[in-house]
Amino acid sequence: MDALRGIGASLPEAARDIKLNLQSVLTDTTLSERQRWGVALACAIAARNPALREAVLHDGAEHLDEAVREDAQAAAALMAMNNVFYRFRHIVGNPAYAQLPPRLRMNRIASPKTSKVDFELFCLAVSAVNNCEMCVRTHEKVVLAGGLTVGQVQDAVRIAAVLYAAAVGIESVPADTAGF
Repeated sequence: MDALRGIGASLPEAARDIKLNLQSVLTDTTLSERQRWGVALACAIAARNPALREAVLHDGAEHLDEAVREDAQAAAALMAMNNVFYRFRHIVGNPAYAQLPPRLRMNRIASPKTSKVDFELFCLAVSAVNNCEMCVRTHEKVVLAGGLTVGQVQDAVRIAAVLYAAAVGIESVPADTAGF
């Protein structure tokens, strides 16, 4: 995990806890290798940080086959759309919106390249990053029904939280001192 160690080393002292968590969050987990690296990639993409995305792609290369990469990209993109849409419905609190069809294409959710459970886990983690309560609840139910445990869900969200925090930490470093 050399690239992610490099990201951690570049973080300011104020993000020391993030440095430490970044070193362990992808190894101290009950998720499969494909799940942990797929969650990491989807969340790095959702965090919109190219350096973090490239570090995850580099360090997870042996576990990020084409199917996992594509599903991570699809989960990040679909949740960018769905999290805005469904968060609006939830926030506005007007039941009339729930009576209207979303009219948004979401075919990939039904036909992932990996497994349905893994894709939903990627979507859950991204929805946690994007703070969409309705999507988090929906995806959490699907992955639990699909056989994952509460501990595995928590591990995915821990990865999401740490990677998002790393992206924030990277952005807090002035460009001329970031080392990228």
